[in-house]
Amino acid sequence: MTVAADPLEMVYMLQHEIKKRLKGREIRRITDPTGRRAAVLVLLFEKENTYHILFTKRTNKVRHHKGEVSFPGGVYDEGDRTLETTAHRETFEEIGVGKDAIDILGELNETRTVTSNYIVSAFVGYMDYSRVNYKLHEAEIDELIEVPLPVLLDRNNFREELYSHAGELHPVYFYHYKQHVIWGATARILKQLLDLIAPLFVSSS
Repeated sequence: MTVAADPLEMVYMLQHEIKKRLKGREIRRITDPTGRRAAVLVLLFEKENTYHILFTKRTNKVRHHKGEVSFPGGVYDEGDRTLETTAHRETFEEIGVGKDAIDILGELNETRTVTSNYIVSAFVGYMDYSRVNYKLHEAEIDELIEVPLPVLLDRNNFREELYSHAGELHPVYFYHYKQHVIWGATARILKQLLDLIAPLFVSSS
């Protein structure tokens, strides 16, 4: 698909196309009673006529994944109605962005974290940036990282390595933005989305 040349028109078209591509997909689930359930939001937003994706950098005070770049979200609580509820609740607790500012576009395949054994559900959402007033949970979130989507789609900012785990080789992905490195389960989730939407940026030229 060729996107429109006008940046603002491209933004609205892309939002529609992402929702269409996610709708009706068969989500690959992980069935393992030993894994703890968690959920995150992959938040896209329009800033200066360009799509961005929001990441958080975790503090060194958290129990797992200290100092890593991740998506806002956290562990399922028995009071949560669904995993999507978990993603919204944790996002509000971590960065102060409420459900009313987010339109859920769809869900990606579940992902497992290797060291902490979380089974992570990832929901893709469009965030209305004009309604956002960030408020960080200082014990959990060190900073917010707003990464322009073209940077993430640039193959010069991506690398892949093979790591051995449980006697098998597995691909590990790394995305680079300024001084930050996105890797692990976050990079696997991100790659799912980027692989899905990259064709939307193919030019007719």
